[in-house]
Amino acid sequence: MDIYTIDFSGEAGLRRIKLAVASTPLERMRGLLGRPRLEPGEGMLLQSCRLIHTVGMGYPLDLIYLDRAGLVLKVTTDLPAFRMDGHWRAHSVLEMAAGEAEVCGICQGVRLPFDCALGRNMPA
Repeated sequence: MDIYTIDFSGEAGLRRIKLAVASTPLERMRGLLGRPRLEPGEGMLLQSCRLIHTVGMGYPLDLIYLDRAGLVLKVTTDLPAFRMDGHWRAHSVLEMAAGEAEVCGICQGVRLPFDCALGRNMPA
């Protein structure tokens, strides 16, 4: 699993996210299951994903649904265990600890600079 550090300027100012990228089917299937709780400023990006479940999770999550360009389509906050959520147009989902989307200023319509994590070169 690749790890990136992403800097972006959202509604809450300049923020840094340590990002684990789940790009293979096996990595996406496992996701956060069996992993330690996400810390503030950490997230997992599930590529080629538009539906999330929290079965087996011991803590709630914020889910940020992104299109191919990194545009935030939907933000679901504080999703508890044993729930499902999704967005039909999403290409990827960023999972963060509950409350982190607001702390980082991530909301619908913001573009997150995940070019390298989404398999594209960073713009010049």
